[in-house]
Amino acid sequence: MRDKTQANSAAPGDGLVRAGAIVFFVGAVATLVTVAPLFLGTTPFPTYMFGLSMLMGVGFLIAGAGVLRSAAAGRRRARANAVSGQLSEQ
Repeated sequence: MRDKTQANSAAPGDGLVRAGAIVFFVGAVATLVTVAPLFLGTTPFPTYMFGLSMLMGVGFLIAGAGVLRSAAAGRRRARANAVSGQLSEQ
């Protein structure tokens, strides 16, 4: 039996994974910008830049929530298919 889900359809949690990747990337760039003056011997950036570096962790958590949401939807879909398969056998 072929899966009825289209290859290009958005599954639950896909948006969270994409948003988490973007936030993580912004945090990674902020981390590089914050650490660069330490190696270059220039004046350090203001303290809020260190706060922006924390976006890496936030992005990771957002993406993880998206993965968990996608897994939960897959479990629900598998459970529904199993129940409908049992009903059709009766």
